[in-house]
Amino acid sequence: MNAPVVLDRRRVLQGGGALIVSFSLGRAFAQEGAPAGAASKGPGSLATTPYLDSWLRIDSDSRITAFTGKAELGQGFKTAFQQIAAEELDVPFEAINVVTADTQLTANEGYTAGSHSMQDSGTAILNAAAQVRELLIAEAAARLGLSVEGLSTENGAVVAPDGRRLTYGELVATDMLHVQAQPQSKLKDPAIFKVMAHAVPRVDIPAKVTGGEAYVQDMRLPDMVHARVVRPPSYGAQLVECDSSAVEKLPGVLKVVRDGNFLAVVADKEFRAIKAMNTLAAATKWQERANLPKQDDLLNVLTSLPSQDSTILDRSDSSVSGQTTLVATYTRPYQSHGSIGPSCAVAHFADGAMTIWTHTQGVYPDRQAIAEMLRMPPASVRLIHVEGSGCYGHNGADDAAADAALIARALPDRPVRVQWMREQEHAWEPFGPAMVTKLKASLDAMGRIADWNFAVWSNTHSMRPGGAGTLLAAQHMAHSVAVPPAKPLPLPEGGGDRNAIPLYTFANAHVVHHFIPEMPLRISAMRALGAYHNVFSIESFMDELAQLAGADPVEFRLRHLEDRRGRDVIERAAQEFGWKRDRKPPAGRGYGFAFARYKNLAAYCAIASEVEVNRETGRARLVRAVAAVDSGQVVNPDGLTNQIEGAIVQSMSWTLYESVSFDDTRITSIDWQTYPILRFDAVPDRIDVHIINRPGQPFLGSGETGQGPAAASIANAIAHATGKRLRDLPLTRKRIKEAIDA
Repeated sequence: MNAPVVLDRRRVLQGGGALIVSFSLGRAFAQEGAPAGAASKGPGSLATTPYLDSWLRIDSDSRITAFTGKAELGQGFKTAFQQIAAEELDVPFEAINVVTADTQLTANEGYTAGSHSMQDSGTAILNAAAQVRELLIAEAAARLGLSVEGLSTENGAVVAPDGRRLTYGELVATDMLHVQAQPQSKLKDPAIFKVMAHAVPRVDIPAKVTGGEAYVQDMRLPDMVHARVVRPPSYGAQLVECDSSAVEKLPGVLKVVRDGNFLAVVADKEFRAIKAMNTLAAATKWQERANLPKQDDLLNVLTSLPSQDSTILDRSDSSVSGQTTLVATYTRPYQSHGSIGPSCAVAHFADGAMTIWTHTQGVYPDRQAIAEMLRMPPASVRLIHVEGSGCYGHNGADDAAADAALIARALPDRPVRVQWMREQEHAWEPFGPAMVTKLKASLDAMGRIADWNFAVWSNTHSMRPGGAGTLLAAQHMAHSVAVPPAKPLPLPEGGGDRNAIPLYTFANAHVVHHFIPEMPLRISAMRALGAYHNVFSIESFMDELAQLAGADPVEFRLRHLEDRRGRDVIERAAQEFGWKRDRKPPAGRGYGFAFARYKNLAAYCAIASEVEVNRETGRARLVRAVAAVDSGQVVNPDGLTNQIEGAIVQSMSWTLYESVSFDDTRITSIDWQTYPILRFDAVPDRIDVHIINRPGQPFLGSGETGQGPAAASIANAIAHATGKRLRDLPLTRKRIKEAIDA
């Protein structure tokens, strides 16, 4: 993979030619924190980065570049953003180039997380493009002596009624786009869309399916060397002996880097680096501590840990009371991101500046953390996002970037590639936190839920970089940086309490969040955060209550749901599945249903599942799933379908297979045998996704809307097939078999 082309405004302007729209991002950022005068904030990320030239650049030859601070992680938004800009600027899809997260080129949009890319960055590009189109029309009207009402745009030009045309490249003027966005934009009518709302092949797919240069793992820079890190064997282990003399004599070894408990080796070739790593590991001795809890007692461990308790919903109606009560407890284990490609980064330290190519989900926060670790000014550290092979949250990407930076500083002027090993990824990445939920509800005489009580125990679900203490390298250095204290993520989005408040309407409802500041295992953000387990719990319990009420599960949900768009996706999924009350599935199979609106403010999703259970072995397999999704205005229906299909398959793996294992000292699930995931032979026969498009409505984040409903629908189908309710994730064949035989 060649080094990325660097777009430098000064160099371009000095080069002459006809570039007359300046990309004055530096000035835009300098003024971001300043009051915007009397102007109202723009939509999406225009609210924090208001200048149009932070999002779009037009060159004198009419080439158009759209910029986003978000990181393409396989969501397909790069394609969607290209569609959005092309639609609003009236140019072909191919005319737009999209530049993603880069601290030298793009806006600071924080993390790419929480299904915010379309809502924040997509909305910014949509409105910026619409306003740029209006500026171009106004400039053309002034030049042609015509009113703007008589002008139109097509194929990258403003066209007059008499046929005269001025291309965008001819119209742009110096600093013309360095203006603040207006709060309102004249958006195109969805009825005349030519690019948006149409299926467009994703631009990131070809290289991925042809073995091309798709990921940071594929990067090969001139004169690049390879490094491997020797990780401690367990949390808190201290390096007490290290004899590197034999390693330093190995062929191709360039340097052994040691800083406290941080230990790495650099070689001219990758295999030599791996060999040197193994030799160095054998020459080290560590002092370990046995301080991990019992894996099989997580329910009691979590509920016994010190917690900060807060009531996040308290609704009371004394006129309504229940008669029949149901109580249940659900658990989720620690889970790994399970990235197929272990984390990787490339760093180059030269002339006092550090450049890092990384699959971090937050180039600006990670830059801040790495700069602090290296004691360098952030302006001297540049992070460029390159896709990684597997992501789904805060895996080892940020740590690999820090490793590469620390090693590159010790070996200046040569790009250093750091690739984690499989066992390092599984043992050291931040896990998705274990969780416990306890539910209690009562039904009235009419079979409605009269009283709802929900309690969740979990951690912050996000220890993403922002300070050096979140990075393993900084924690392991001789002058180590302490891990910052965990803080709960605020509602309405939340962390461990995300989606803990049900979207359903209950007369009496009480929800408590037991926030656990310190977890025994390293944890952080995993896709959907607490929503996965909270929705699994709520929607499993809704099925249990429906059974108690003698009601159909779909009808029971509709009975308690007032949100019209929520009702629409439930009805659509049930209809397309062929759901009917008391419909009998084939022998050995069961039907399940679940619904949620992600974070209660993003996309709606309902999923109906058919699951097959082998009663002799306990093996469960999702045979087919039918989903309905409402994510507002649709940009690329194929891309949205990809997201829901991916959510279902990923959630199926979490729900049926995945659990981190450990003893009293070490993580023991360090490969695909000890941490099993979904295999190809278990992939569903069919997944159908039905999209409810809402033209003209705001984009709603959809990347994580399906994980919770998928888990609950699978669990409900297993209960339907076996007659036994399982409440502890994962729903392994061993647990299913034990429930059947009980």
